[in-house]
Amino acid sequence: MRRILEYVAKGVITVDEALKEVRLFALEQVENSIRFDIGRELRRDVPEIIFGEGKSVEELLKLVTAVTPKIGRVIVSRLRKDHVEVLKNLGAEGFSVEVNERGRIAVIRVRNYEKPVYNCKVGVVTAGTADIGVAEEARTIVEEMGCRTIALYDVGIAGFQRVLEAVKTLKKEDVDVAIVVAGMEGALPSVIAALLDIPVIGVPTSVGYGAGGGGMAALYSMLQACPLGLAVVNIDNGVNAGIVAGLIGRRIAFYKQR
Repeated sequence: MRRILEYVAKGVITVDEALKEVRLFALEQVENSIRFDIGRELRRDVPEIIFGEGKSVEELLKLVTAVTPKIGRVIVSRLRKDHVEVLKNLGAEGFSVEVNERGRIAVIRVRNYEKPVYNCKVGVVTAGTADIGVAEEARTIVEEMGCRTIALYDVGIAGFQRVLEAVKTLKKEDVDVAIVVAGMEGALPSVIAALLDIPVIGVPTSVGYGAGGGGMAALYSMLQACPLGLAVVNIDNGVNAGIVAGLIGRRIAFYKQR
């Protein structure tokens, strides 16, 4: 996009020619089965994310190698082990590859790509260690959107003193928004929302069994929470929690600069 605008400014191409290029830029066809919207980050200002589940290794590799050079960076979520091995090998092909195996998520960049940095902080909290995978997925997204993260894991309400210590840390760090991840009965987000004066994003996880298992009890508990200021995403949806937190944090950063 920058190149196109520079060419218009220099008179190298006309406005109509630039418009045609912009429209072509919006869609990348990878062979016959995949039509990739590479203009999404331009419109939404959020990282482009490829959903790894359901994609073969070959499909994923073609997508990543075709699209990354055009937009500078892609994130791949819900990775399988065979995906991870193939993506790591891209480092030898001129890409920068960061894999968060706990979060099943990877960031692939061209070598000279610089991710944004903003004056924003996001707390990422889990009730138990079983929730860390979803939290790490969210944390990766937040950091790719340019915010710092403060991670506080295994602070569930079964040991309430841990909750209070976590809340103290979030206040001390002056975070702009908190992502709180919990399975089982999903009580932690509502407790933390009751003790903080910032937006809290609850993420129910599929940790749990029996009645209300698979994350349903946690989801319903968060949706029925009494404390105000708690918003909830879908079960195990660390990606969307990270996007929402990043958008909030970045908007706050813009206003801090004024």
